[in-house]
Amino acid sequence: MRLTLHTDYALRTLVYLGVHADRLASIREVALVYGISENHLVKIIHKLGQGGFVETIRGRNGGLRLGRPATSILIGDVVRHTEEDLALVACMHPAGRCDSARKTCILADACHLRGVLGKALGSFVAVLDRYTLADVITDSERLRLRAPTAM
Repeated sequence: MRLTLHTDYALRTLVYLGVHADRLASIREVALVYGISENHLVKIIHKLGQGGFVETIRGRNGGLRLGRPATSILIGDVVRHTEEDLALVACMHPAGRCDSARKTCILADACHLRGVLGKALGSFVAVLDRYTLADVITDSERLRLRAPTAM
C-alpha cells in the first residue's frame, strides 16, 4: 500500500495548520516550509476544503485554518477523502475489472485473493481511523514547524 503524494502533502498541510491553529496560515507559507509547489498545494487545499478539513478565508487578511478541531479529524477520513483509488489490485474496483482492457477477470466469481486483500485494506484503514490529527502532532513537530527557519 502506498499513498499518493497528494495525500502525503494533504496530511503535512493539516499538521502544519494544526501546529499553527492560533492563527491563519498562507498557501505560500505552507508551500515554502515543505518545498511543495504552490500550484499543487492550491489543488490540495481545495480538496481538503471540500471535505471540511480546511477552511479558507478570502481577502487581504485571509488565509487557511483547520475546518474543525484537530481532535475531530481522523487520519483515516483524510486518506479516504484524498486518495482517488484505494483498490490494492485492479479487480477490487467496483466493476470487478482487472486488466488494462477493462475485461472482467476470469477468476472474479471464485477468487479468494480479493477478499484477503480487502481485509488487509480494511485493517490498514481501521488503524488510521484510531488516530486523529491531534494524535500525530508531536512536540518535535511543533518545535520544528514553529522555528523561524521553518518559514
